[in-house]
Amino acid sequence: MSEDIVTATTDGILQIRLNRPQKKNALTRAMYATLEAAFNRANNDRSVKVIWITGSGDSFTSGNDVSSFLEESTGDRLPGAGGFLHALSALEVPLVAAVNGLAVGVGATMLLHCDLVHAASGATFRFPFVDLGVFPEAASTVLLPRLAGHQRAMELMLLADSFDASKAHDIGMVNDVFEARDLERESLVITRRLAAKPAASLRLTKARVKAGYGDLGAIITEETPLFARAVQSPEAREAFNAFLEKRRPDFSQFD
Repeated sequence: MSEDIVTATTDGILQIRLNRPQKKNALTRAMYATLEAAFNRANNDRSVKVIWITGSGDSFTSGNDVSSFLEESTGDRLPGAGGFLHALSALEVPLVAAVNGLAVGVGATMLLHCDLVHAASGATFRFPFVDLGVFPEAASTVLLPRLAGHQRAMELMLLADSFDASKAHDIGMVNDVFEARDLERESLVITRRLAAKPAASLRLTKARVKAGYGDLGAIITEETPLFARAVQSPEAREAFNAFLEKRRPDFSQFD
């Protein structure tokens, strides 16, 4: 297991903590591999009834570690992230997220695959993809409009503004909002309630709900080469370089 991710299984709950607070829990290829393996193991381990995930420090996750992501993204593949997204979409057990702070990029899109989401009152969310010269991944272009409605989803994706836990709750992305000091305790109380229920019923209910969404894995497969090529575009390179150089991107050069 990567030391940037801490896991423990207690009373049927696989607890996962993103543990890279000095980098706002930005996800590296190794972290993606650890999460992918944990999700796949949970599918095959009948003692795991629920997965609970949170972050260390003041962030849930700020998304991809930009430096490593740019180095590893070539051709039509997304090393690390691709396997994780497929494992996320194929997860059979309920997934509960306790969003303790910043949830940006894949930190926001992964929440659309969670079954319950609890957030600290000060948590912030953002789908920054258009501002980065790419588009929202993880089948979020299907899941977010279904959740929030077309216009609200397009507002969040196209304008790419940050929004707070209250708005996330209003659009149905978050179930409950708690004070930061109470988040983990309250979220785990609810998660333990799930873990006390029949495991087969939990899995079957999730499977039947997801059946109505269509084949999310196929959507992710279709969008992966499109996303990978978008990352290589001049607009994306300008956006990512501007991020690393702490300046505003200049897209006028591409008009």
